[in-house]
Amino acid sequence: MKHSLKLAAAIALAFVPAAVLAQEGNLPLKYKAQPTRAAITAGDLMSRLYIFADDSMMGREFGTEGNLKATAYIAKEMKRLGLKPAGDDGYYQWVPTALVSFNPASQMMIGSRALVAGKDFVASNPRGGVPRSFDSLQVVYGGDLSDTTNLLNSATTSGKAVVLMMRGSTQTTRRLVGRYNNAAAVITVGQPRSRRSYSITDPNAPQVPASITVSPAVVGQLFKLPAGQMTPPPVGSTGQTLYFQSFGLTRDPARARNIVAILRGSDPKLRREYVAIGAHNDHLGFGAPVDHDSLRTWNVLANRIVEARTHQTPGGPGGGLTVEERASIHVNVDSLHRLRPARMDSVYNGADDDGSGSVGVLEIAEAFAKAKVRPKRSIIFVFHTGEEAGLLGSQWFTDHPTVPRDSIVAQLNVDMIGRGDAFDYASKSANGSESYLQLVGSRRLSTELGDLIESVNKTERYPMTFDYAIDANGHPERIYCRSDHANYARYGIPVTFFTTGLHMDYHQLTDEPQYIDYTHMAHVTELVYDVAGRVANLDHRVALDRPKPTDSRAACVQ
Repeated sequence: MKHSLKLAAAIALAFVPAAVLAQEGNLPLKYKAQPTRAAITAGDLMSRLYIFADDSMMGREFGTEGNLKATAYIAKEMKRLGLKPAGDDGYYQWVPTALVSFNPASQMMIGSRALVAGKDFVASNPRGGVPRSFDSLQVVYGGDLSDTTNLLNSATTSGKAVVLMMRGSTQTTRRLVGRYNNAAAVITVGQPRSRRSYSITDPNAPQVPASITVSPAVVGQLFKLPAGQMTPPPVGSTGQTLYFQSFGLTRDPARARNIVAILRGSDPKLRREYVAIGAHNDHLGFGAPVDHDSLRTWNVLANRIVEARTHQTPGGPGGGLTVEERASIHVNVDSLHRLRPARMDSVYNGADDDGSGSVGVLEIAEAFAKAKVRPKRSIIFVFHTGEEAGLLGSQWFTDHPTVPRDSIVAQLNVDMIGRGDAFDYASKSANGSESYLQLVGSRRLSTELGDLIESVNKTERYPMTFDYAIDANGHPERIYCRSDHANYARYGIPVTFFTTGLHMDYHQLTDEPQYIDYTHMAHVTELVYDVAGRVANLDHRVALDRPKPTDSRAACVQ
C-alpha cells in the first residue's frame, strides 16, 4: 500500500505542476477591473473579486485595518447603486469588539505549586459568552471526547473544573464540550498555545465556562498519577484543587462593522417585510510566508490521494491523509520554478471564502437595483463581519437588528460559491461538476422554502445539481452551524445556505481569484437572485414547520 501510494504521488507529480498552472487558464495573478452591468455575469464577478480579494485588502481579518478597507469598498458600492443605508452609522453597523489575548501574568496553582503560564497552561476566549470568575476550583475528570459512551454526566459538573481529553475532530469536540456549559471551567489537554481571538463586548452576554488548556504533564499532577503514566483516571475521578491569582485574559478595543443596505419593495404593505441576503466580508489576515506554487501543488496531490482512496474530497488540504500518505508527497520545487518564478505569499486572500459570496451578493444587489420592476417585499443586504471569528457579526445583527426581527421572512446565506468543479474535487465521480451546489438548511425550518428553491432551480437557464449530503443530521462537519445563517435560524427565521463546499484551498494562502470558476459562480448567483425574487413576491410569508425556538442562546445542533 505504501509503495503504491508513493508511486501514485510520483506519477501525479509528473503532471500536476503543468496541470495546476493550466487549470488557471488565462486567469492572471492581477486583473484590471471593468465597469459592472445590471446583468449578473462572470465578467462582473471577476472584476469585483480581483478587487475584494486583492493583497491590498490585507486578508480582511476581523477587527483589523484590512477588514475596514473591505467594508469601505462594499459601502461605496451600496451607495453607488442607490440602496438605502440601514446600519446605525449610514451603511455601517458597528460591532462592539475586543481583541482577546491570554494574560501572561496569570497564575494557576496546584496546592502551593505554581504552574508556568504559557508552558503548563493557557486560557483562551470561550465562545458565546463571558467566562465565569473564580478563586479556586475542584477538578473532576470528564472523560475522552472520542468515546461518547463514557463521558461524565454534565449534571454533576456545576461549579467545577472538568478535565477532558480531546482526540476527535475540532467541530465534533466543540459540540461535545458544549454539554458542560454549567461547569465553572473546561480544561482540555494538549499543547498550551497562546492564541489571540476576538469577542463581542456585550454586557448582556451570558456567563460560560472559562476555557483552559493544560499540558499532559499537568494532568498527571492534577490526579496524582504515577510518573510517566499516560492512562487517565476513571471518569468521574476527583482531582486536586486549583487556585487562581490574576488569572484570565486581556481585552483591547478593536473596530469591526457589518454593512447593511435596503432595496425598498414595491408593494405599499409588503415592503415592510424583508428577504435577507447575506455573506461574510472577513477572512484570516496574514500567515507565515510560503512558496505559493509549491503549496498549491502539495494541496493538489493531497487531494488526489484522498480521492483515489476514498472517492471523497478531503474537505481541506491534507485532510484525511495518513502519516505515510503525507510522507509520500514530494514536490519538485525546481521544476515548478522553471515554469514560473518563485512567489512568496503571506496573504490569506479568501477569494472563495467568502470573497465569492460577498461579490455575488453585490451582483445581486446591482441586478435588483437596476431592474425595471422591483420585488414586492424589500430586500435587506447584510455583509456580516467576524464569521471567521465565531459568527460574531451575524450574532450582533440578529441580536440587534436594524429592522424589526419579525419582519425578516427568510435569510439566504452565500458563502463559498466560486469552486466546486471537477478539478477541485479530483473527479466528477466524487462531487465536482459544472452545476454542483450544496444546499444546507433549506428544509430545516420551512419545507416550503426548500420546495420553492427546487422549483426555481428547474426554471433556471443553467439548473444546478443540488447536494444535500452535508446537511444530514449529525454530520461531523456541522456545516449547518458554521456559517452566518445559523444566527438567523436560532430566532426561527427560515434559512438556506448556498455553497460549492470545502476544497483543497480552503483556509489556505492559495485561495486566490485566479483559481475561481467564474462561470459556475455566476450560475449560482443567478439562482440566489431568482430565489430571493420569488420569496419577495409571494402573497404570503414562507411557512414555518414548527414554532420559533424559545431560547435564542441554545447551542446549534445539526
